[in-house]
Amino acid sequence: MVDRKLVIMIEMSREIVHEIAEEEGMLLLDDFDEAIIGLASRSGDNTVVAYSIDGIIQILMDKFGKSYAEALEHYSFSIEGKYMGDMTPMFIRLISEI
Repeated sequence: MVDRKLVIMIEMSREIVHEIAEEEGMLLLDDFDEAIIGLASRSGDNTVVAYSIDGIIQILMDKFGKSYAEALEHYSFSIEGKYMGDMTPMFIRLISEI
């Protein structure tokens, strides 16, 4: 069991996010652990696992041999477009510093 006070005090790793997600019943995407960027929450909603959209697309290209266009389409329809209940992960597009 993860001590939540300790988690707040240390840098959160993907392994800790994974452990918290499993304990709390949050949904995780198979094959996309490398795209986990943390936990996300909004007032009144459940805390859920947050994934990088670009990370998911990169995994689809690298591990599954999809072109960028194929990966984007797969992400849009099969991942982002699939609501799996209150514990559905959030997908975040990170901004880049120019």
